[in-house]
Amino acid sequence: MVIRLDKYLCDMQAGTRSAVKDIIRKKRVTINGEVITRPEIKVDIDKDVVAVDNNVLGYSEYEYYMLNKPAGVVSAVSDKDFKTVVELITDNKRKDLFPVGRLDKDTEGLLIIANDGDMAHRLLSPKHHIDKTYYVVAKGSIDNKYIDEFKNGLVVDKDFTAMPAKLEILKYNNQDDTTFLNITIQEGKFHQIKRMFKAAGSEVLYLKRLSMGQLQLDETLEPGMFRPLTGSEINLLKSWN
Repeated sequence: MVIRLDKYLCDMQAGTRSAVKDIIRKKRVTINGEVITRPEIKVDIDKDVVAVDNNVLGYSEYEYYMLNKPAGVVSAVSDKDFKTVVELITDNKRKDLFPVGRLDKDTEGLLIIANDGDMAHRLLSPKHHIDKTYYVVAKGSIDNKYIDEFKNGLVVDKDFTAMPAKLEILKYNNQDDTTFLNITIQEGKFHQIKRMFKAAGSEVLYLKRLSMGQLQLDETLEPGMFRPLTGSEINLLKSWN
């Protein structure tokens, strides 16, 4: 791919468009060792070596990260009141990252951070019916009858009947009066899981996303930690058509 030098530098966070033009004008930029003074010069991102002050800037068209989202952080690019998931990604080259989908502010777990809009559209499109599995701690004892009710499409309220979901009751803690469960859904309605458990006469006390399709949360990532997706994980995401 061939792009303008000033776009290349802006994409790699060398500065704003005006700052980048100033850097170029001051002869601080080289392409393949040659000083360049024109921002419109074309760069082949696969072949050319671009450097600023002799520091090579490798070009990354797309970046993909797995984040173990902590509670208290919002799934947004920017927010005036709270820290965002994008702010947690600290070794990115690109400045155009965004969360692929969202998790509620108090929900933890798997979240993809990327800058690939086409991939995000495929993952979030309702027609693709991608399974999303969550670990739930719920208040009270959940009757086994809800396994079938969730499977058949739970009537949440007069305006919303959920698509079929898989409910797996792991155990009940009598001392704390809490039930531990896994739930797999294919939708992503507003506060959907919380609303489903409320319809079942319970309350979600803790919620963590474990997987999206075949992509599993890396359990070595503590809340707030992230890592780049591997090549096989990226190929997996792109295979969901």
